[in-house]
Amino acid sequence: MLRRIATELRHHIPFTGLGAVTGIIGIVIIVAVGALPSVSQASETVFYVLHPLHVVLSAGVTTAMYRKYTRGRLLPAVLVGYLGSIGVATLSDSVVPFIGELLLDLPHAEAHIGFIEEWQIVNPAALLGIAIGLWSSHTLFPHAGHVLISTWASLFHTIMALGETVEWIQFLPIFVFLFLAVWLPCCLSDIVFPLLFTKGNIPVEEG
Repeated sequence: MLRRIATELRHHIPFTGLGAVTGIIGIVIIVAVGALPSVSQASETVFYVLHPLHVVLSAGVTTAMYRKYTRGRLLPAVLVGYLGSIGVATLSDSVVPFIGELLLDLPHAEAHIGFIEEWQIVNPAALLGIAIGLWSSHTLFPHAGHVLISTWASLFHTIMALGETVEWIQFLPIFVFLFLAVWLPCCLSDIVFPLLFTKGNIPVEEG
């Protein structure tokens, strides 16, 4: 299992690094055109579009994977899909960025736990993803797109904390936390979490 986790971590580096780069490019453009104050004001709204979308995708993938490799009953599949999506998406989009915001001492650092703060949006998103995963065992959404959505959800969580100004020296640590926010939770979602319920029957994807 440890070799499998190490393989998945290595294979996710290119996707995750590219996603983090797009996030930094985005925030550089926002700052360069002087739009940070207005984007910061709108960032919570954007976050609560991207975060539920991430939850839908995570729930769909986790549920479909569980059903595909276990032929499990309905209730366990729903529970695995819900816990896997809510737990991983919250860790990726909220908890890891929040830790970075605290370490950078950003002025408006706050956790923004979606399934609690906006439960009426995020929890139905998880149920929608579960329904998709139950309906089809194939995950058709491109993995790179999944990574980008997760990265940008984490980015707008960070922008909420920035307020109206940002120091250029902060871009490097922001990149690092964007990378970590997607890299580790993504592997938890794709391999570690499903392995807990499938007795190790999920093959490692090469590439």
